[in-house]
Amino acid sequence: MLRQYELVERVLDYDPDADEAMLNRAYVYTVQKHGTQTRASGDPYFSHPVEVAGLMTDLKLDQETIVTALLHDTVEDTLATIDDIETNFGGEVARLVDGVTKLSKIEQMPENERAAENLRKFLLAMSEDIRVLLVKLGDRLHNMRTLHFIKKPEKRRRIARETMDIYAPLAERVGMYEYMREMQLLAFEQIEPEAYATITNRLKQIREEDGGQVDAIALDMKHALAEAGMQVEVSGREKHPYSIWRKMAERHVSFDQVTDIMAFRVICDDVADCYRALGVLHTTWQFLPGKFKDYISTPKTNGYRSLHTSLIYGKSMRVEVQIRTREMHRTNEFGLAAHWAYKQGDRPDGAVGWLRDLIEIIDTSQDAEELLEHTRMAIYQDRIFAFTPKGALFQLPKGSTAVDFAFAVHTDLGAQTVGAKINGRHMPLRTQLNNGDVVEILKGKNAEPQMSWLGFVVTGKARAAIRRAVRQKERDEVADIGQKLYDEITTRLPGKVGKKALREALKRLEMDDAEDLYYAIGSAKIKDREVMEALIPGSTDGMAEEDDEWLRNGKSLSIRGLTPGVGYTLADCCHPVPGDRIVGLRKEGEAVEVHAIDCHQLATGIDNDWLDLSWGRRSRGAVGRLRVTLYDRPGTLAEMAGIFAKNVVNVTSLDQTQLDHPFTTYEVDLEVQDLAHLSRILSALRASDAVAQAERA
Repeated sequence: MLRQYELVERVLDYDPDADEAMLNRAYVYTVQKHGTQTRASGDPYFSHPVEVAGLMTDLKLDQETIVTALLHDTVEDTLATIDDIETNFGGEVARLVDGVTKLSKIEQMPENERAAENLRKFLLAMSEDIRVLLVKLGDRLHNMRTLHFIKKPEKRRRIARETMDIYAPLAERVGMYEYMREMQLLAFEQIEPEAYATITNRLKQIREEDGGQVDAIALDMKHALAEAGMQVEVSGREKHPYSIWRKMAERHVSFDQVTDIMAFRVICDDVADCYRALGVLHTTWQFLPGKFKDYISTPKTNGYRSLHTSLIYGKSMRVEVQIRTREMHRTNEFGLAAHWAYKQGDRPDGAVGWLRDLIEIIDTSQDAEELLEHTRMAIYQDRIFAFTPKGALFQLPKGSTAVDFAFAVHTDLGAQTVGAKINGRHMPLRTQLNNGDVVEILKGKNAEPQMSWLGFVVTGKARAAIRRAVRQKERDEVADIGQKLYDEITTRLPGKVGKKALREALKRLEMDDAEDLYYAIGSAKIKDREVMEALIPGSTDGMAEEDDEWLRNGKSLSIRGLTPGVGYTLADCCHPVPGDRIVGLRKEGEAVEVHAIDCHQLATGIDNDWLDLSWGRRSRGAVGRLRVTLYDRPGTLAEMAGIFAKNVVNVTSLDQTQLDHPFTTYEVDLEVQDLAHLSRILSALRASDAVAQAERA
């Protein structure tokens, strides 16, 4: 564990103007507050925040970040409060500690709640100050280093899986590859212990048998470059065990079939030397076509820059080579943290491009599952590069289509997309893009996202925006139906309804605007009687009992053939209404099920008691179900709603069951008086130009 003076000296080495007194106070504060608390390893608990602070000094971060690292667990695990932190260390440190504390609290939530909330809070906190993420990544890295001290294997695996799913990808997305690799290795050991042991043992065996082959290859490369007049640093290493395992899984091969397990790094003085070194290596050894990547001219989203190539060394050995400058190397290993100017005022904006996309996804995701799906898409995938006709560069996941590209440029452009030109040629929207493609998006003023796009888009941003637009369209269509039904409801009121009455009704119903009311009516979330009472209080008081019953639940039913007091239900499979011939199925211990005589489900009840039933003389009001296929064009849904309104019927459910352009099929549940009422509605639907087909479901 770092001692107090060692930690302070580390900070002063790269920032001589740092507030030494504040650093000392923070060290003493965390030691005092954590007191006799211990970790699973048996070490004093304060050793953890001190080690996290040490990790932050390796990144040469500012004094506020170092102090935050020292204090990051005090509010969560001791009696200290955010107000105490602000009083002793200032508002900036208090804000950072509060951000890290909120993230830590989420980890203690039940797993089904935690995963989505973790991402949501994480991304929002990062958007305000990226230092919150840097401290949290340091916190998670040190916890992973001591994970083996936790006794319960299921807890170790849970923490390791969370690290692999969330923290390692986030470290990669901000360019902190050193953190990413170590987190992956430590998590891999817990999640796949047998695979980890096998691969590490094979690597150890190779090291013992190769007689220093890695060093020999590195020396050969250095000599070849020196003969070309270049002074460079060359180092070699075996590939990361987790990286090897992932290649084995992706390619479905054994360890012995993974040929490129060695990687070499060439560090040059400047960019020109990087390209010169590449030329020397390609002329000295055969390079593998398709394996060259230029991340210097087109950096990754997280700022990563390097030349990547693969060579055949000797007769058949494949080796990977990365070529970069010293400045690139530091940026590549520590990402955004490497850019952090602890003295100057040019600190990087935390809300970098990919993070802005994630914040937009948060706003558009409807629930936890969507959020996890979309954010993990945005965090994980390998990238390709595509250009606008004017030369603007956009990075996208592999497999992205023209629609993904359109949403990457701007959400509004994606929403208005009607076609695309790729490299000057008209291509289908589902066409997958390749590196270097020039994409021109064709848009239309009245265009809107299509549900079918979800079948081929791959970016989280596109999926979130499409789903939001489709939900809004469905809401608008239901609200259109609701407005027609609202107009019909107002005709039954004793007086005319104006804007004032509507405003007062919205207040009584606790709704924001008329659109909310129409949607509630259209989706059957509010009954006619409630709407009438809200518009004109007392308007239903003198209503006849029969009418009152119809308004309340659409039913005034009696069924002959049942023993008095015996319960019954109307079957959901056939939705019988007064006027249908009916029979009852009696099952032991259950209510009698009432079916229409031609219901296909009756065949399954052959072993049950059948009852000969009929409707009572004054029975009216039940839910009938229709299957209606509309032409998929503007206004058809509103025309169907108009037919329902003219026939004075309540819509209790409306579900889109099939979208097969140019048709859309809905299942509609209607509160009707009897079979004759339902038949009139079917006749009106079949006569409409908006309806392709209508039938009872």
